[in-house]
Amino acid sequence: MGPERPILAFGDSLLAGYGLKDGESYPARLEQALRARGVNARIANAGVSGDTTAAGLQRLDFTLKSQPAKPQLAIISLGGNDMLRGLPPAETRKNLEAILKRLTDDNIRVVLLGMLAAPNLGKDYAEKFNPIYPQLAQKYGATLVPFFLQPVIDKPDLMQDDHTHPTAIGVDAIVTATLDDVADALPKEK
Repeated sequence: MGPERPILAFGDSLLAGYGLKDGESYPARLEQALRARGVNARIANAGVSGDTTAAGLQRLDFTLKSQPAKPQLAIISLGGNDMLRGLPPAETRKNLEAILKRLTDDNIRVVLLGMLAAPNLGKDYAEKFNPIYPQLAQKYGATLVPFFLQPVIDKPDLMQDDHTHPTAIGVDAIVTATLDDVADALPKEK
């Protein structure tokens, strides 16, 4: 399987595994899928339910310093709570940009899990929020998953009753949809 590949999953409840049993979170299922593919992945789940981009930025340095080995890859899922709270997209952009800059300055590759504004927030909000992810991914050379929840959105059987978080089966659908992106973003083994 080769040397262990440390990966940091850094974000909110979508990574923390809100409403799921142990081992059903996206990082846990992604680690299993990567291992099944022969990648000796060890994913540290640093998902905190309710985290905004501001809260994520505040704990980023501490999280990085507390890893047993420097991550080869960071998977970032933040911004959903900013959007659900109607926080200004300019703040979300500023915080996400600081996170991406910090990681790329440290030579840690990034997979950015994109989010789209909920339709009920209106067109103006969406026009400011939705471009944040593709623009920052391009600027920092991150791998972009355009809309992390795409595989489960509008599929009630794959979403929990809160219509916000995927079920365990939903998580598996998301892993299937993002596995290639994550595997391809890992630095090539020397």
